[in-house]
Amino acid sequence: MAHGAIADEGPHPVEHAHPGEATYIKVAVTLAIITVIEVVIWYIDWMHDNHVLVPALIVLSTVKFVTVVGFFMHLRFDARLFTYIFASGLAVSLSIVLALMALFHWHGIDYVTSMLPGA
Repeated sequence: MAHGAIADEGPHPVEHAHPGEATYIKVAVTLAIITVIEVVIWYIDWMHDNHVLVPALIVLSTVKFVTVVGFFMHLRFDARLFTYIFASGLAVSLSIVLALMALFHWHGIDYVTSMLPGA
């Protein structure tokens, strides 16, 4: 059984070879390693204190997103339109997260004291 994807690029369809099982296993191991790194950096105290934790987790999550979409969803082998759709969704979500982080950093609300009786 042949593994391939047909992309509609011009008058003649072009067939691209899909990676084999070994590639998918390597990608899965890479994703597992990134996940372990995310869990480990959560327990490093100085990352919490220096405000490095959240940006590091955002970068690692973005790498995982791109890897999953590229390989397991076969985006690398599809039309460029799908790449733009996923990239724009990623850009919008990252923009929202970064905007909320900035908003709560500069205009934080102290929820605990406002919920105390007599506050």
